[in-house]
Amino acid sequence: MDRNLALEFIRVTEAAAIAASQWIGRGDKHAADQAAVNQMRARFNQIDFSGRVVIGEGSKDKAPQLYTGEKVGMGKTPVMDLAVDPLEATDSVAYGRYNAISVIVAGAKGSLLHAPDTYMEKIAVGPKAADAIDIDDPVEVNISKVAKKIGKDVREITVIVLDRPRHKTLIDKIRKIGSRVRLITDGDVAAAIATCLPESGIDLLMGIGGSTEAVLAAAPVKIFGGQLFCRFKPQSPEHIDEIKRSGVKDVNKIFSADDLAKGDQLTFTATGVIDGPLLPGVVIDKNKIITHSLVIRASSKTVRYITTHHHYQAV
Repeated sequence: MDRNLALEFIRVTEAAAIAASQWIGRGDKHAADQAAVNQMRARFNQIDFSGRVVIGEGSKDKAPQLYTGEKVGMGKTPVMDLAVDPLEATDSVAYGRYNAISVIVAGAKGSLLHAPDTYMEKIAVGPKAADAIDIDDPVEVNISKVAKKIGKDVREITVIVLDRPRHKTLIDKIRKIGSRVRLITDGDVAAAIATCLPESGIDLLMGIGGSTEAVLAAAPVKIFGGQLFCRFKPQSPEHIDEIKRSGVKDVNKIFSADDLAKGDQLTFTATGVIDGPLLPGVVIDKNKIITHSLVIRASSKTVRYITTHHHYQAV
């Protein structure tokens, strides 16, 4: 992907993050999400490209969200597939909690898995242990293998898990082997990527989360050299039907990061809304807003952290 286009996408996530940040702690996640959606759509439509949302926030009848199948951009080349979440972790913003980002993954046409918004079982790890994990292995086996690969005792391993009742057994198993559990209320895209960043202190991600988040995390994890394995965990017969209609023949198929985000014409762009394991959040100062963003390009293997000062005239 052209580097200038990748940088254009930073302006998109910056605008969405700033809009969402106005709703931090106000208890209205829908307003926060809508503000981010409006800005993301508007900024996309100022860019000279043709984008199709293959992973979005639902179907067309749920508009004005950025829905799966929506076309954005000025209708010219290049033609790209998009996975988007204008505001990942809406509850975190609404209630002033930890970890929220605005995020875009872009790739060549056909490069991103087109899947319905349902649940997936996931395991993710950084590059040093990318060949050590198996989604079918018991929890204690995966932790032991990862610990050996990265040169840690199992008691030094930290596993990040969404704080959900469904994960009680998983959490008990992690603690039984002696490893640490880092619980988050939302935001497993940033959590998966954090496994690839030694300074994050996160060694593994485990648990069940959204399929949208799996695709969004796959591209950066792959570019960093880590690994993400996942498979669908449909919650109803209707979910199974949706998965099959999307073109997935085997509902029990195990997907790797490369299955979810194919090729090297990929970019990952994110801007922090609230501080998290990946990025600091939006800072609002007198006559100035500061944003912190990350853009990763697969073709060049470059990782850019960008701090932007947006100056404005206070009213």
